[in-house]
Amino acid sequence: MVEDLLVAAAAVGSAGVVYLAMAARVVKQYERGVLFRLGRVAGDVRSPGLTLIIPFVDRLQKVNLQIVTLPIPAQEGITRDNVTVRVDAVVYFRVIDATSALIKVEDYKFAVSQMAQTSLRSIIGKSDLDDLLSNREKLNQGLELMIDSPAVGWGIQVDRVEIKDVSLPDTMKRSMARQAEADRERRARIINADAELQASRKLAEAAQQMSGTPAALQLRLLQTVMAVAAEKNSTLVLPIPVELLHFLERGGQSPVPEALQGKPEPDGEPHPDGEPRPG
Repeated sequence: MVEDLLVAAAAVGSAGVVYLAMAARVVKQYERGVLFRLGRVAGDVRSPGLTLIIPFVDRLQKVNLQIVTLPIPAQEGITRDNVTVRVDAVVYFRVIDATSALIKVEDYKFAVSQMAQTSLRSIIGKSDLDDLLSNREKLNQGLELMIDSPAVGWGIQVDRVEIKDVSLPDTMKRSMARQAEADRERRARIINADAELQASRKLAEAAQQMSGTPAALQLRLLQTVMAVAAEKNSTLVLPIPVELLHFLERGGQSPVPEALQGKPEPDGEPHPDGEPRPG
């Protein structure tokens, strides 16, 4: 009799252990459990820790609440200024309502991926090439809003969206390179022109100050000659001194002495050689 009781107790204990093993579920810290009883959601979402279900009747489905990194395949489109580009991006999102993520959409990851691709193609068509290259922060915010609006109904919250790369055709790359080179040349010419303008102003001021000081002009002339001679040239051309030019200029403008000028002779008076002056 005792042996039968022991066998029965052992059988019950074994059955209890098997039942607990089949009924016990562990929900991790970053998960939430949604309980389906005979196909319907039963009770609240199960929190992290040990939870029990009814075997063969209940089904506990776990949902990860961690942020999911979802790459968006490169999408090809035509910008508003008629440039063909390929743009890829990445979406960061997480589940905020485990029940909605399971019952309102079949596969929330696939749904977010498809919504992100269509939104990316739409944003390409609404943007200029310059916006895609230099104003990505604004485009990221626009993409996030476009994806997050329908995703909220699925229990999904989009954390952020970032455009990773913008690929351009080779012809467009060459055109942009030529444009950048032309812009650099333009800036260089402007800088050189400004430098020459400032230098000419300084030279004009220096010439005005040195024009009243002949000694300064001579000193500058000697400095120039010394600089040319330092180059070890085989031929050295010396300029004519400025004083000599001034002397010749003054000599050409001086009046002829009266002694060298012929006096006018009256009519009929003979020339110095004795011949009469014709009338």
